[in-house]
Amino acid sequence: MKPAILLIEPMLPQIEKALDDAYVVHRFTDVASLADVAGSIRGIATGGATGVPPDVMAALPELGIIAINGIGTDAVDLNRARERGIRVTTTPGVLTADVADMALGLILMACRGLGTGDRYVRAGSWGREPIALGHAVTGKRLGILGLGQVGRAIAARAGGFDMPVAYHDIREIPESGHTYFADLAELARHSDILVVAASGGAQSRNLVDRTVLEALGPRGVLVNVARGSVVDEDALVAALQAGTLGAAGLDVFQHEPHVPEALMTMDNVVLQPHRASATVETRLAMGDLVVRNLAAWFGGKALLTPVV
Repeated sequence: MKPAILLIEPMLPQIEKALDDAYVVHRFTDVASLADVAGSIRGIATGGATGVPPDVMAALPELGIIAINGIGTDAVDLNRARERGIRVTTTPGVLTADVADMALGLILMACRGLGTGDRYVRAGSWGREPIALGHAVTGKRLGILGLGQVGRAIAARAGGFDMPVAYHDIREIPESGHTYFADLAELARHSDILVVAASGGAQSRNLVDRTVLEALGPRGVLVNVARGSVVDEDALVAALQAGTLGAAGLDVFQHEPHVPEALMTMDNVVLQPHRASATVETRLAMGDLVVRNLAAWFGGKALLTPVV
């Protein structure tokens, strides 16, 4: 008999078919619906943003593995998972290129006003009224918060735009060849564009605060492709409204899918619905890694990409 798992967040049809072929898959609707099957569920497949609600984890006494389709673990209680001996995996590496590409796309859109230009043409304003000039990207000083896999991929792409790169991380990484700032506000003050590529978690919550935004300044651009929790969203809105920050390109938010209403009306803000890794190619690779991690655990083999 096939083992039972819970699918909390939908995946691509090809991935769900692979799961259906290997397991009895219960698709999550609410905790109450688990009453009759909770005792049989031994694994969970979910997404990084959705994670596993505490009441769901508590309702599954035989749960042994949580396979996350993403790299974020904010929405999973890792301490509770450790206490119960529940293994947790993510899908690192396979989404690096797409997230870095999105960061560069948001930089270009925010600096050159590509979204504004698109709306201008669609509205029939071309030839009828002026449109503001954009700002060059080539040669701008790029600051990166978090020089992990994604941060390094962004830095590599920045080289194509002749952008000098500096960074802030928990430690200096001399082999990167980039300038290190131990103080985040000093990095922001040094940068024309600051990209948030640091993973989330309690230690990084609101790391980009009012002080950092003020240091970035009225011509500065903030781009976030990491986690909404890393940026103090209230301070960000206030800085954009006051003109103490020049522009922003945002793929993530603190309370997704809620986006502050004030951001919706700002032409100097580019918004995306947390889709930096949302390409067919990457989502297939991520889903395949979820499938293989589950297969490894149920087969008694070493997990490919464990977090816990």
